[in-house]
Amino acid sequence: MGAGRSLAGRLSASVLVMPIRTASAQWQGNLTEGSGTVRTGKGGLSGKYSFKSRFEEGEGTNPEELIAAAHSACFSMAFSKALADAGSTPTSVETTAKVHLDKTDTGMTVTRIDLETVGQVPGIDDAEFQKLAEAAKANCPISRLLSPGAEITLTARLAS
Repeated sequence: MGAGRSLAGRLSASVLVMPIRTASAQWQGNLTEGSGTVRTGKGGLSGKYSFKSRFEEGEGTNPEELIAAAHSACFSMAFSKALADAGSTPTSVETTAKVHLDKTDTGMTVTRIDLETVGQVPGIDDAEFQKLAEAAKANCPISRLLSPGAEITLTARLAS
């Protein structure tokens, strides 16, 4: 591997040993009245969470929002790479993930994630855009992690 090669070039050219990513959460009190904090290892994200922020509309974050953030970020990167590899470098890719937490026979379960993405990609037609979006969904590491247990839907729109 040459020192001047970009990470994207190295990803497609060889196996890359990735660093282990970490996050931590701390909780105080019982489930319904307690609260906690969550933070990523590098300090990029930090927030408070509680029963109300998870199961009601209270202030703070919750595990499902963090899954949505991870999935939308991962998909956007995977889609950008797929587009560029196909010769259509995107100007931008914006993705929203909606995580559905439902009560099932086995307890509270993430049952579905709806990905909605909008891409500004000069020189690509909608059919190719849709094909590459589906490929990115299949190849995104977070999609691969979550898809055995949750249905993942995708709506992709090519911005004009």
